[in-house]
Amino acid sequence: MTDEPRAWRVVLETIERDLLEGRLRPGDRLPGERALSADLGVGRSSVREALRVLEVLGLIRTSTGSGPNAGAIIVALPGGGMSALMRLQVAATGFAVADIVGTRLVLETAVAADLAQAAPRPSLEASVTLLDVMESRTLSADEFLALDAQFHLSLAEASGNQVIAATMAGLRSSIEGYARAGASNLPSWTTTSARLRHEHRDIVAAIESGDPAEARATVHAHISNYYAETNLPSSRTVGSPQIGSPTAPPGILQP
Repeated sequence: MTDEPRAWRVVLETIERDLLEGRLRPGDRLPGERALSADLGVGRSSVREALRVLEVLGLIRTSTGSGPNAGAIIVALPGGGMSALMRLQVAATGFAVADIVGTRLVLETAVAADLAQAAPRPSLEASVTLLDVMESRTLSADEFLALDAQFHLSLAEASGNQVIAATMAGLRSSIEGYARAGASNLPSWTTTSARLRHEHRDIVAAIESGDPAEARATVHAHISNYYAETNLPSSRTVGSPQIGSPTAPPGILQP
């Protein structure tokens, strides 16, 4: 079995195709490196490179070790090229946490209000599906927060505003980054995650009730309360450690 210089693209394209065609969905776990290597006829190093690309793009999250929670879990579906490019740029640069939170409050409260007053109201099926996946108590905190970021992105996508959706997709890695960084400061992840689950359902309910003021207020409180609970310094910068790191796969930042 040979390992071509670009063999990792075979893995990447196969997984992306399975996502786009519905054979893989958020919450599903990928086969292990050995199984993917054998199934696709590429070396395990190529599998690892492809998984790192998918993680940088925000499509999967990986956990080390052994047991049912080890390996890679699908946390999002592929977006357009513009969104992917923005995610890479934001992850490479990084932004101050306070700026990310402030931008979220402007964008996401407006999205929720617009969804609540839209006629006919857009489908929130994709958002609700993510919430159903997040009910699983086997998810790690990192996996939960990755799906959390995807839930908020799914609301932007439901709005039909491609500029807002692309902006939110570009911010996704930074949003997830500060959420993960702040999780270690929480008194109890179990308590906080239970509250987040409840608040997510409240957001959907407020939108579906057709009350734009309630939808806006619910999203504002949800974002603000988690940020306050984490006690992260407002000047802290977050991005993606994979970008530009020694382990980043070749081809991510260059043609």
